[in-house]
Parts: sequence; C-alpha cells; structure tokens
Amino acid sequence: MEDLRKIIGNNLTELRKKAGLTQFELAEKFNYTDRAVSKWENGDTLPDVEILYNLCEFYGVTLDYLTHEDNSQFVKEDNELKMWNKIVISVLTGMIVWGLATILFVVSLLRGHTPLWQSFVWAVPISAVVALWYNKTYFKKRRVYFIGWSVFVWGALAGTFLTIRQPDFWPLFLLGVPAELSLIIYYLFKKPLKKH
Repeated sequence: MEDLRKIIGNNLTELRKKAGLTQFELAEKFNYTDRAVSKWENGDTLPDVEILYNLCEFYGVTLDYLTHEDNSQFVKEDNELKMWNKIVISVLTGMIVWGLATILFVVSLLRGHTPLWQSFVWAVPISAVVALWYNKTYFKKRRVYFIGWSVFVWGALAGTFLTIRQPDFWPLFLLGVPAELSLIIYYLFKKPLKKH
C-alpha cells in the first residue's frame, strides 16, 4: 500500500508541474489545503476516491495512469486540447445568447414594432449565468464566480429598469448595493479550502 501511495504521489506531482500549478493553486481548484496536496504528493495519505476521480478528469488521465510507474500508455487525451475545447464550448454558448438577442431585435424591427434593444441588455445577465455554469462545471475559478454574480446582479437590474422605462424607478439600482457588498464580503472572507 505504501508503494502505491508513493507511485500516486509521484504521478500527481508530475501532473501538477506539467500543468504549471503550485500546490496552493491546485488545492484552491479542489477546495483543499496545500498541506493536503503536499501529503498526497509525498505519499503520506491518499486522496479519497471522489477526489482521485476529479484529479483524473482535471488532468485528462485515467486512474491506471495514476497507479502505475510506467504510465505513458494510460494518457486519456492531450490536456491543452481538452481545455481549449471547454473554452470554445463556453464561448459558443455565450454567442448563442447574443445571437438570440440579435434575432429578437431584428424581428421587432422587421415587424415595425418598437425595436427590442432591451434584448441586448438582458443578454448580459443571461451571459453571466452561462459563464457561471461553465465556470462551475469546468474551470472552478473563484474570481469568475465573483465577477459573474456581479454582472448578473447589475445586468438584471439594468434590464428591469430599461424594460419598465419609468425614470422614477431609479431607486431599483439601490438593491444592487447590498447585493454587491454581500458578494464582496463573501469573496473576501469565504474559506474555500477543506482541512485534511
């Protein structure tokens, strides 16, 4: 068992270094401490099955890759290509949102109605939701969560204000202040790491 822990630890160290990550950066992505990552890499402890699976997904390798010294035959796919595909999918989904906003605008113009330029304003918070979903699914960056929620809050308030079109509804934006302060406090003080 000790040999297996050492093999997994060495492979995890190699994969992390290839990815250009520090132990702290890797720990932050998986909500662990850098001390836990250090213990895994030194072979002192093994990550649980769920985190091993998540590490394999993250690095684009199989569990066999982690558990064998000669692991070259177990590589799942090129990690850079995998990340590039995730970015392309995220951007294309965002473009669909803006494409739908453009279609709404053009259709309103062609039908002779008042142009629905608000569709572009509403595309902002919807795009933020898309970005938050992809960030949660693929990237797990805390800063993207913060920016995404901020854009969602202010975009939704702007969309509501511009859809209502009543100048005396400007206090609606005051709702964004406590929401933004809550996001800042949450971002600054949330402890994202699990102790192990």
